[in-house]
Amino acid sequence: MKLTLVRQGLAFTALLLPLVANSAMPKSEILLATLNTEYGLQVSRVTSADRYNNQPLLTEKGIYFTQEVKDQGESQTDLVFYSFADQQSYNLTNSPVSEYSPTLTPSGDALSSIVVEPSGQQKLWQYPLESNEQPSRIFEWIEPVGYHAWGRDNDVVMFILGEPHTLQYTKVAAAKGNVVAKDIGRTLTFNATLSAFTFSYNKEGKNWLASYDPSTQAVSDIFRLPDNVQDYAFTNDDTVIYSLHNRIYKRSVSEPDSVSLWLDLTPYCSTQITRLSYNNEQLAFVCSK
Repeated sequence: MKLTLVRQGLAFTALLLPLVANSAMPKSEILLATLNTEYGLQVSRVTSADRYNNQPLLTEKGIYFTQEVKDQGESQTDLVFYSFADQQSYNLTNSPVSEYSPTLTPSGDALSSIVVEPSGQQKLWQYPLESNEQPSRIFEWIEPVGYHAWGRDNDVVMFILGEPHTLQYTKVAAAKGNVVAKDIGRTLTFNATLSAFTFSYNKEGKNWLASYDPSTQAVSDIFRLPDNVQDYAFTNDDTVIYSLHNRIYKRSVSEPDSVSLWLDLTPYCSTQITRLSYNNEQLAFVCSK
């Protein structure tokens, strides 16, 4: 499953592996909100709502996301890129195994992703974007990985599935996860101003946004989130956004007592908004169906 970018377009080849079938996936669509245009807020659809489209990663050139594909009645997921240049979507992996959670590596020249291998194990892989290198596992032994986020020092935090789910930290060179928190949510980020990773977790029955500082190995609570909110994003290093139903609220890390309605997206999503990705006055969001 090699990714290759070529001039005037995208071309991709795939190493075929045995099919890993998934159960029925919930339908969802990805939309793009552009703020502060001359016409105000502008919202456009990136995908249809006839299948599972999720986990958007918004960049300057387009949106990486996870999309359901079907073959002979079986479902799995591939990594897809929606290009702003031509407003077209391109299947990046086109393989019979499932890939999830596209994330740019710190160098920016590869995508890291969770891959459901033929054995059923979920491991972290990387896919070079502009070279002839083959995709490869990042960690041989760390699994099952659900989500991940990169830091600035070739380090990473991972959501490791289990009872309970745990947040584990490691450096690529160390390749051994250390548990730093339990009962965590699925959103993981790195905050450059805090020099820390952020995540949500359940503590004594309450839902908290928290940070983990690798230099001190300390977990610090930032503020309480509404119950059941797992999805959030940062518009800058001090401002957190999250959804309640189909409205987006914002909150300051430095002044957490102040909460305000940021966007009412009811006209574009009548159900529930989940995943969020923000970049440069644009917001990619998932509307569940």
